[in-house]
Amino acid sequence: MNTLRNQVQLIGHLGQTPELKSFDNGVALMKAPLATNDYYKNNKGEKMQDTQWHNIIAWGKTAEYFKQAMDKGDEVAVKGKLVHRKYEDAQGNTRYVSEVVVSEFMKLGSK
Repeated sequence: MNTLRNQVQLIGHLGQTPELKSFDNGVALMKAPLATNDYYKNNKGEKMQDTQWHNIIAWGKTAEYFKQAMDKGDEVAVKGKLVHRKYEDAQGNTRYVSEVVVSEFMKLGSK
């Protein structure tokens, strides 16, 4: 059951080209927004779409492979864990961020 702890699986489309950043120690970080869609019918019987945006990141070789394989609009399946962090912005305000740290991914389709 340990493998079920903090596990996230999403299928969606990339909202922009993945951004890759390399640090002085050689570690790479990839960031990208992922849109997932849910469809339902409202009380009038009309088909509705609800889009949720997720911040996804990846580290190391996974980040490098993701950047090479994926582009804006591509459909991707990601598996990872959900993390929350906080930081102070330039004005001194505390900001909170939720991200999915990708451990595995599979390209499903291109734009």
